[in-house]
Amino acid sequence: MTSTTSTSTTTVRPPLAIELVALDIAGTTVEEGGAVYEALHAAVLEHGSGATSSDIQHWMGAEKRAAITALLAIGADSPRTPVDAPDEATVDAAFARFTALLREAYLLNPPTPIPGAPEAFVALRAAGVKVALTTGFTREVTRGILDVLGWTVAAGPEQWLSPEVTLDAVTCADEVPLGRPAPYMIHRDMERTGVLDVARVLAAGDTVLDLRAGVNARVGAVVGVLTGKLGAADLGRERHDFLLDSVAELPGLVARLNA
Repeated sequence: MTSTTSTSTTTVRPPLAIELVALDIAGTTVEEGGAVYEALHAAVLEHGSGATSSDIQHWMGAEKRAAITALLAIGADSPRTPVDAPDEATVDAAFARFTALLREAYLLNPPTPIPGAPEAFVALRAAGVKVALTTGFTREVTRGILDVLGWTVAAGPEQWLSPEVTLDAVTCADEVPLGRPAPYMIHRDMERTGVLDVARVLAAGDTVLDLRAGVNARVGAVVGVLTGKLGAADLGRERHDFLLDSVAELPGLVARLNA
């Protein structure tokens, strides 16, 4: 079969180095005033844990039921001495209390976008880069946050990169076998956005577990952002490729990577 040469001047754009950014919610794209941290700490203390503030920080970014189970295993009388694994009923009660406390906190002080985050979403998607979220929250809690923010999610491929929606996908911890530091939420975001190559994914977050999930997912770029509780010294100790003040800086970074 003989090929013919087209006379069209249209050029085919080479594949983007980064096709998808997968971003954490609380502390990374959403400002919620530390309500997750405080609700988690209060819930486990009420149910017999001796967890300290540093123990809570260690589990930030994790699937919340897993975090509660681990934190309840820290003894109240001697916090550094583990106790027997908590029974399921205690975990259920502490998880329900955490959810209630978080809901109350969000009613009093509704979550807001991290400054520059919505604009970053628009800029990235206008450049052909899909934007997805990952979170240690359940789908129920996440839906409430997105509703408050007015952020909408693509219903399918026909809405990927569409200006009619805010995001191309959202994956919650209760939708995968394991939460962070497992890579599965990032991989699920890839499935939901049709991205095949992990090397074309950038993962960003404000916690140690966010970065470890990106490393475990083998993404092309692991980015720490400093809008959470950890500063550059602490977050920078974790393996990463870039450290930014905020996700507001992502469009510039991605543009350089995709140049």
